[in-house]
Amino acid sequence: MSQQSPYQILGEEGIRKLAHTFYDVMDELPQVEKVRKMHAVNKDEIKQKLTDYLTGWMGGPPRYQEKTGTVCLTEPHKPYAIGPEERDQWLLCMDIALERTGASDELKQMLKTPMFRIADTIRNRETSEQEVKDPNIIAAG
Repeated sequence: MSQQSPYQILGEEGIRKLAHTFYDVMDELPQVEKVRKMHAVNKDEIKQKLTDYLTGWMGGPPRYQEKTGTVCLTEPHKPYAIGPEERDQWLLCMDIALERTGASDELKQMLKTPMFRIADTIRNRETSEQEVKDPNIIAAG
């Protein structure tokens, strides 16, 4: 018997619940402030986008791709400074969301490495330190 996909395990409602819980966790945890500040106060739209993305990514219908024409996540995240700390904050939110939604240990283990790869792919900086910008420096080198 072949292994079930995360989509088959969670179903449509389970993925929606995971995406919504993910952003609820983000709003609750003080230690994820950096990643929370990258999002609007009202997260209804982004909750739907994450639901659509995860549905296709987990083996269901490709709703995000149908709506956006792509599955690329680097472009929408390009305006934000995302380093290892922000990546890890995102992963913490997802780990807690999986726990709160009752995901099995098997499912959490199945998603651990692929979720890290997604979060790390979106990372666009080597460090999480803020760039020092001195208006008095017009050239460096």
